[in-house]
Amino acid sequence: MAADVPKVDALYADAPCGLIVTEADGCIRHVNRTFCGWTGYEAAELVGAKRIQDLLTVGGRIFHQTHWVPLLRMQGAIAEVKLELRHRGGRTLPIVMNAVSRSHDGHELHELAIFVAEDRHRYERELVREREQAQQLLATYMEAQQALASAEARLRLAMDASEDRARFAEQMVGIVSHDLRNPLTAIKMGMQMLASPTISGEKRERVFVHMEASVERARQLTDDLLDFTQAKIGSGLSVAPKPINVHRVVGEAVHELRMSFFGRRIVHVEEGEGVSSADPHRLTQLLGNLVGNAMAYGSPDHPVTITTRVDAEHFVIEVHNWGTPIAASLLPVLFEPMTRGIEAGGERRSVGLGLFIVKDIMRAHGGRIAVRSDEASGTVFEMVFSRHGERIATG
Repeated sequence: MAADVPKVDALYADAPCGLIVTEADGCIRHVNRTFCGWTGYEAAELVGAKRIQDLLTVGGRIFHQTHWVPLLRMQGAIAEVKLELRHRGGRTLPIVMNAVSRSHDGHELHELAIFVAEDRHRYERELVREREQAQQLLATYMEAQQALASAEARLRLAMDASEDRARFAEQMVGIVSHDLRNPLTAIKMGMQMLASPTISGEKRERVFVHMEASVERARQLTDDLLDFTQAKIGSGLSVAPKPINVHRVVGEAVHELRMSFFGRRIVHVEEGEGVSSADPHRLTQLLGNLVGNAMAYGSPDHPVTITTRVDAEHFVIEVHNWGTPIAASLLPVLFEPMTRGIEAGGERRSVGLGLFIVKDIMRAHGGRIAVRSDEASGTVFEMVFSRHGERIATG
């Protein structure tokens, strides 16, 4: 014979889920033994004595008021709502609830079916934990990838810089070798001519002059290389500022330059008066490089004009020459080492360090240098210094 089927009351009381009937306001009308067993209450402690929301956590009570009751009124049922019940002993019990609203003889009642979801809750917590760990691992991976990309970028920059330095050194050696060869060859030829017993006194004097010029050219080249090494590789050119009369220092330098560039006109214009703070040796060096540049690239039919101007806060040195303007493509890199143009005669000059050294002298003084060049007004290098040795804004 088939086993006896449990009676309906027993099915209701011991169903594998909690069964509850409440009023519309949540007051409990019926509960089964399963629900009582899960929550630790006796039926008499719940029926007519508590509302279903009294057994919920704070979040569940808010949900009951804002969603549960309104949804039942609008659609008559809700399903698979995850909440937490408070056990009589104080612990919480994760549940999943289905509810329907029915009218019995015109009286609205809510019928609830509740399932304990501890295993599901534990599983969900594990999923959340695993997801958080996965997110942390992903974040760590992304950080590692970014760090790797940054390291690779720095390595590429370092390799590029190293290759640039190697190419620069190779080019520098080649250019210096070439530029030194000319004065050294001239000196050697002069020595051979002086050794001849048939050389006349007048020719001997001319050979001495040419040899002296070649020695000066070689000395200037080596001085530029030493200054470049200090500026590019060391801490930069050093200056020793002291109170000076700018007009006098520049005037003395112009006098020497007139002898060096015999036959070329150099004009000195003075404006304003006052003592300023600067390194006179570096100013003379700066002026020599700029005037040499003007002589090499400017028109030999026009003078090179040097203007010194002193006002209340600054002093300015300008070097102006006429001739073919500086190419626009050269202006952004004009003060970089080994940037060389073409002389008026069509040949390159020096190793291309002069303007780089000029810029570093200005940096050491805290000054500002600018250049403008066009056909109408010629080429002007303008250097602005603080009279009191203060650093001024560049621009």
